[in-house]
Amino acid sequence: MTDAKNADNAENSNLEKDPSNWTTGDEAMTGAQKSYLQTLCEQAGVTFDDTLTKAQASERIDELQDKTGRGESS
Repeated sequence: MTDAKNADNAENSNLEKDPSNWTTGDEAMTGAQKSYLQTLCEQAGVTFDDTLTKAQASERIDELQDKTGRGESS
């Protein structure tokens, strides 16, 4: 595939869907989210909230990755 075609496919993909548009976003966070979020909270020195939904947890993970630098690619 060409780069332009790959870019078009990426724009129409569900890989980067806004959490507010998730059909299961209001469900409890997954075990993986919970574990990773606990780690990020410890590293950032913030309180872990175990009542977050999947969508809220995803957004909080993004915030804390930025704060801790864990979201940066090498």
